[in-house]
Amino acid sequence: MVAPSTAKESTRFGSGWISGVLSVFLGALGLGGVLCLLFPGELTTPQVRDALPVPVARALIHVVLVAGFGLGFLSALLRRRKILGLSGAALATVATLLGGWKVPLPDSVHSSHYLGLDWFLLNLLLMALIFVPIESLFARLKDQGIFRPAWRTDLAHFFVSHLLVQVSVFLTLMPAQVFFGWAVSQRLQQAVAGQPYLLQFLAIVLVADLSEYWIHRAFHRVPLLWRFHAVHHSAEYMDWLAGSRLHLVDIVVTRGLTFVPLFVLGFAKPPIFAYLVFVSFHAVFIHANVNFRFGWLRALIVTPQFHHWHHSAAPEAVDKNFAVHLPWLDRLFGTHLLPGDRWPAQYGIAGHPVPDGYLHQLLYPLHG
Repeated sequence: MVAPSTAKESTRFGSGWISGVLSVFLGALGLGGVLCLLFPGELTTPQVRDALPVPVARALIHVVLVAGFGLGFLSALLRRRKILGLSGAALATVATLLGGWKVPLPDSVHSSHYLGLDWFLLNLLLMALIFVPIESLFARLKDQGIFRPAWRTDLAHFFVSHLLVQVSVFLTLMPAQVFFGWAVSQRLQQAVAGQPYLLQFLAIVLVADLSEYWIHRAFHRVPLLWRFHAVHHSAEYMDWLAGSRLHLVDIVVTRGLTFVPLFVLGFAKPPIFAYLVFVSFHAVFIHANVNFRFGWLRALIVTPQFHHWHHSAAPEAVDKNFAVHLPWLDRLFGTHLLPGDRWPAQYGIAGHPVPDGYLHQLLYPLHG
């Protein structure tokens, strides 16, 4: 019999574990939001500042801090071990003592260099609100849980890629603007930008995925590139956060080269923005731990089942399913794999060559 002092405390509903985890999550988000108010020039992105009204941002921080403190207090009441609840309440308290949602802002903010802390916080909150409930209700692997092994590593990838938004955007746009300006035709760009937005959006999906298919395939076939892309395939658990496990070189090269044809063709900004929103959610969704079946739609758009086979450790799945949006591209180029209603039994890379931990994975391609 396990002694009471060493017995593992329950994580079931009503035990205070869920409220404790939520309190830490919300307390950390609230503290991050307050830091953005304290240092807007250094921590926030101009695009988010322009799109998110200050009263809305303040109200959001207010709600998050109150909820974080309240849930932390509830967790401390319910659990014998108080660390989760007290940690969440402490984070919310520190944020409030720093000024909370009432931190005054300057009349104007001017900064040429900044970190995207606000972008990270908003994305994490939105993605968690959408995908955690979906995976909880429709999980394919019901015993995997939200906090499966290596979740901290994937959260670190998510954090860094969003925090360095200014750097990644610059490196994404730079190859097209610097090396492919000669290919730009104003007449062609005017003709493309003059098409209906829906037609442009569909064309962007096609052009982008056609580029991504061959870039993705090159990352699998070229040994040097594979060392960077192997970081992504090292994930042995698939969920919404696993898609964030990407080496920075992989991100920059893929996005930079994908943007080249979009830049040359000159699509209008609204359909480009619509595509960015679409790819942000779709790329997360196809990694999710869900058991949705899409019937005939599987032939038209990439589904979680299709992309999970790309991440499978089975020999039959190696170098298959490179498309990100359009699975019929893999049929066209002979790399399609979707064996009925079966799902992969195991994910990752045979032999487990990639180490765990963000810094180890960042340095992994440079070894050997």
